[in-house]
Formats: sequence, structure tokens, C-alpha cells
Amino acid sequence: MGETLLEVNELTAGYDQADVIHHVSMQVNQGEITCLLGANGAGKTTLIRTLLGLNAPRAGTVRFGAEDITQTPTHHIARKGITCVPEGRRVFSKMSVMENLRSGAYLETSDKKIKDRIDEVFEFFPRLKERAPQLAGTMSGGEQAMLSIGRGLMSQPKLMIFDEPSLGLSPLFVKENFRIIESINKRGVTVLLVEQNVKQTLGIAHRGYVMSQGQIVASGDVASLREDPAVKAAYFGADNG
Repeated sequence: MGETLLEVNELTAGYDQADVIHHVSMQVNQGEITCLLGANGAGKTTLIRTLLGLNAPRAGTVRFGAEDITQTPTHHIARKGITCVPEGRRVFSKMSVMENLRSGAYLETSDKKIKDRIDEVFEFFPRLKERAPQLAGTMSGGEQAMLSIGRGLMSQPKLMIFDEPSLGLSPLFVKENFRIIESINKRGVTVLLVEQNVKQTLGIAHRGYVMSQGQIVASGDVASLREDPAVKAAYFGADNG
């Protein structure tokens, strides 16, 4: 187990007067893929928004490396090395592939470093190189998913948060996306993978957490999660067993 990169301790957050997540504690270790599994409405998105500084927590703390980032503004969190590949891809549809990629490196001032990062993204996604001048909104869902990940890589993050990367994609693209996430991790980027796709996620993750009704209800390495009878019965269901 690597040293802890992200540590969440007793985090409570929500909207208006309603709490959505309650006393959530979890950690993401350096160099690993940690997964967060949960159905729609489990609180996963609220947790991500709170980690990114988009929601103010009502209680608890978030630490990234040695720093407490609980009250840190979102743009400063990005500077510290956390990036999120959002649910539903959300590319800039009226901008070209190249412009989308460059937007991911907005904190970088060196043209050479930006070019080197674009070349690295094109190594991962040769199809994006072919489509460089194309408007992102005219691409297929799978290609937009590639672009969204590529844009996230442009900031050279220490931690990449993937929010439902399989959502709305064909089984072929889902398989490819998970292969890419695993490859990114093997190059040294720590990953927090937030998903509903249990089988694919447990196929690449090292450790994980299960969220239900705003609380962590199970945690452990993937082998223990896969075999946990309570998790199978209460959350994954027979189809995912």
C-alpha cells in the first residue's frame, strides 16, 4: 500500500438545509486505483463536488498530501494536482479537439510543455490526432470520452477523478475506456474511479468503497468486496454477483 494521497475524514455535506453525505471517511493511496461504487442517488456526485471545492462541507476534513484542502477554492485545488473527468464527458462542443486539449493546460505557460503533453495524449488516443481540427460536438460519444480524458491529462494531475466513465457508452468503448484508465494509472497517476459498473471497475481497481444513502457501507480490497455476502445481497444484487 502506498502512502495516502487523499484522505477524507468524517465528511458531511449537502445542499441548502439537507445533508446528502454523512460522516464519510475514505482514503486514496498514492499510485493506486481506488473505486467508489454506488447506485444513482447514493451521494457519489455530492462527494466529488465537495472534494473539488464546489460544495462547502458542513463537517469533516479533506487532506491532499500534507495539506488540509477542506476550505480551498476549486481553482487552487486544480493547481495542487487534482483533476476530474466529469460524468457525461462535457467537452466544449463548439471548440476543436486541439482547442479542447489546450484548455486542459490553462495553468501551463510553456508552449513546449503544452506541445509535449498534447503529443503524450495523442499516444494514448491516436484517433484524437486524426481529429485534431474537428469540432468536438461533431464527434461520436466514444471519441468525446477520449477527448474528455485527454483534456484531463493535459494538466499532468497527481490525482484523476473519473465520474461514471462508462455512462452512455457502448460496451466496446466502455472496455476501451477502462483499459485507458488502467494504462494512465500504470504511468504513475493515482485514480479515484467513481462508477456504477461493478464488474469492470473491480477488474482494474486495487481497493474500493461502496456508498449507499450518503454513507460508506463497505470497504476493502477488491477481492473482499467481490466476495462480501452483505455487499452482494444488499447492493450489487444477483446479476452482479
